[in-house]
Amino acid sequence: MESKNVAISTVAETFIEQGFTVLTFLNEQEEVYQFVREVDSNIIQFHFCLKGNAIFQFNNGAYKLPMPEEQSLLLYNPQRDLPMNLELAPHTWVVSILISIKKFHSLFSREASYITFLSDENKDRKYYQDGGISPSMAIALNQVVNYNLHPSIKELYVKGKAYELLSLYFNRPADADVAQCPFLADEDNVTKIKRAKEIVIARMTEPPTLQALSEEIGLSLNKLKEGFKQIYGDSVYSFLFDYKMEVARQLLESGSHNVNEVGLKVGYSTASHFIAAFKKKFGTTPKKYLMSLS
Repeated sequence: MESKNVAISTVAETFIEQGFTVLTFLNEQEEVYQFVREVDSNIIQFHFCLKGNAIFQFNNGAYKLPMPEEQSLLLYNPQRDLPMNLELAPHTWVVSILISIKKFHSLFSREASYITFLSDENKDRKYYQDGGISPSMAIALNQVVNYNLHPSIKELYVKGKAYELLSLYFNRPADADVAQCPFLADEDNVTKIKRAKEIVIARMTEPPTLQALSEEIGLSLNKLKEGFKQIYGDSVYSFLFDYKMEVARQLLESGSHNVNEVGLKVGYSTASHFIAAFKKKFGTTPKKYLMSLS
């Protein structure tokens, strides 16, 4: 990313129901972000690294378990609490699902013996497993990270995506991803679409046209539009608009910039255009939003 880009770091928690929580980590800072949380022994942890690199630390850092980009990690130890001590490298995105063993068992029938730690002989054993993230899982994860629907349905939406992720995690026939999304069968296209997203974020104050973007990443305009929508759940410019508004909101909350400065930082040359965009996204003006914080 270019130096003019605004660095942000967020942790969002969506409480689905008792014993079922989804966490999203977006570390867009230039430094490592550390997250620590107590997790008791009846919780199964699913972690997915969408971008960058993460490290889990155990026993006060005596043991470290890496989780690189496009890798997943399942952690469960019924014998002892297993706190999250998560280290996120700069520009790292992670989605975590924390679900109680009781809730998890209720999702599957008694015949689900193919899920290893559901079997009687394993029900009290600790369980660590790493693996890849399939393209269909990546779509669901990106949709959680880039949620852009009405706030009132966020809990329902994230709950549906969490169930979808667990289903995909435990059901991976060799050709499943190709059948579900032919476009994503071409990994080169996926890489190009990810590059397109990085470009528009890095140049959010002066984004390229769709035609210029398609030429830069080496993908046809139609495939760029189709692929971006498939992976990120939105059009290129709608995705960028939501990203810019989130950056603006956090800059306002920081108190380090006035409204005009924030507008300039996210690409609006006039305050009136920025105010109109902010109101479209959040239903209030930047000034009134700041007043509501105090």
